[in-house]
Amino acid sequence: MWAYIVRRILATIPVMAVVALFVFSLLYLAPGDPAAVIAGDQATPEDVERIRASLGLDRPYLVRFGEWVWNIARGDLGISIFTNLPVSTMIAQRVEPTLSLCLVTLLLAISVAVPLGVVAAWKQGTLIDRAVMGFAVLGFSVPVFVVGYLLAYVFALELDWFPVQGYTPFSEGFLPWIENLVLPAIALGAVYIALIARITRATMLEVLSQDYIRTARAKGANQASILFLHALKNAAVPIVTVVGIGLALLIGGAVVTESVFAIPGLGRLTVDAILRRDYPVIQGVVLLFSFVYVLVNLLIDLLYTLFDPRIRY
Repeated sequence: MWAYIVRRILATIPVMAVVALFVFSLLYLAPGDPAAVIAGDQATPEDVERIRASLGLDRPYLVRFGEWVWNIARGDLGISIFTNLPVSTMIAQRVEPTLSLCLVTLLLAISVAVPLGVVAAWKQGTLIDRAVMGFAVLGFSVPVFVVGYLLAYVFALELDWFPVQGYTPFSEGFLPWIENLVLPAIALGAVYIALIARITRATMLEVLSQDYIRTARAKGANQASILFLHALKNAAVPIVTVVGIGLALLIGGAVVTESVFAIPGLGRLTVDAILRRDYPVIQGVVLLFSFVYVLVNLLIDLLYTLFDPRIRY
């Protein structure tokens, strides 16, 4: 088991190296001269050269990449071109809203999607099964921003049940904190719930046809025990896998959701940085998102050993 864990941890090193290389290359992959784009049409040649020097574009690529990696290893993500603040400071100021949104969405999606998928598999071919699959198709079909605007219009503007936009820190109370996150979490979690519910249903259908399930029924085990103790545990590996893969949906959807509901998180910071061509901030945020995604997939791989001991070997 420990050998498997060590192998999986070591496997993340080349992945992060490739990610770091790509993120650093964003400056060089951008069309045109990034310094001229940032400076604007009214800038003088001296302004362009100053920005080019601040970005390190006047130095060799490999030298600049080595310095950038060394600075990241020390926790230095660079300085924002427009705010002149450390990128790490700007990210730290925006972490809580995005982390809160993703955690609430994740808990909501798992607590809703897994039971839906289990019930749909149990009631295969019935109206309940068709309703769950219809919801799954709808969840995949409707864009996040459409769901967000619809929820905001109905439950915030018309019914006045929740705030229209904004974010309240957790330190100011649980109720104001969760009220600001309910609608964004539902909008962001719609696709995630649909994905997990479909995978759960498909996996449960396969497991429920196994011989040991028929044996459990023959021994008189109740239906809840068969579904949630015997079948769901053995169907956990594909479900856990899709939960990890679906994190990309959360990260990508957070950018749109935070813009719709005016949440001052990392997604909103990313949009602002892209619009202003603030490359150090873009690099820092993309690198952070990539690291979190790789870390979560590592944790998912390690969780496999809890559900399927054969993976340890």
